[in-house]
Amino acid sequence: MSGKDLLQNIKKLREMTGVGFKDCKSALDESNGDIEKSIEYLRKKGIAKASKKMSRTASEGLALVKELDGNISIIEINSETDFVAKNNDFINFCKELSEINFLSKGNLENLNNSKMKNGILVKDNLVNLIAKIGEKIIIRRAQFFDNNQGTNFFYVHSAIEKNIGKIISIVKIDGVSKNKDNDLGSKIAMHIAASNPLAIDKNGIDKKIVDKELEIINEEIINSGKPKEIAEKISKGKISKFLDDNSLLNQIWIMDPKKKVSDVLKENSSGKKINILDFVKYKVGEGV
Repeated sequence: MSGKDLLQNIKKLREMTGVGFKDCKSALDESNGDIEKSIEYLRKKGIAKASKKMSRTASEGLALVKELDGNISIIEINSETDFVAKNNDFINFCKELSEINFLSKGNLENLNNSKMKNGILVKDNLVNLIAKIGEKIIIRRAQFFDNNQGTNFFYVHSAIEKNIGKIISIVKIDGVSKNKDNDLGSKIAMHIAASNPLAIDKNGIDKKIVDKELEIINEEIINSGKPKEIAEKISKGKISKFLDDNSLLNQIWIMDPKKKVSDVLKENSSGKKINILDFVKYKVGEGV
């Protein structure tokens, strides 16, 4: 790695973790320049915490949602820069894709092989748009929520236009009415956008994610030099908090820190139990 590349990576790592220059350089040296491994290294050393900044990516683009008759579709299209994400040709392309995605029920293969208004297939129009704009553009992911077994609600954070933004969440809830409980459904969708749960409850969190977090917690505690019996108690407490913080029902309700999401569902149930059946959150570029 050249000196220039190293300095750029140090700067990036500092922005993501808030850690000093020397520690970032050491982490990169230990991790052969790999940013993600460097973050993990710093966390294990107890130097860096899992800050919100770690989820930042350089990827740009748009997320779009469409609702009709209680069915909702969502799609994310990525570009390299935010400049392109504001380009009218790109925006119009994304809008038409959102319509096609709804008809394709979130199936990207069917979407790519669908014809657009100009009579050309989506996948061929994509190539033409890339050639015109001069940036890599990816139709990254899509989903469809039907109106069976529950009611769908969505939330668009800081919409740039109606149903278009950088963060969109959808939630399917059983035991609520679209007209009567619109406010509750929309607030839960808003909570999901803000709190980024990994699953509905603790048991739904991917075991690989839990095991990795536990590994990091244990190594951090070991490196702190605490006795084994104390370390085990701390470890159990931290992993329990991690599970609560990342499971939707156990998260602190964003509109009242004295309540959990599960408490809000109980308070609003009248005769029939309210259950969250499914949800998704798209943050443009997240995980790329």
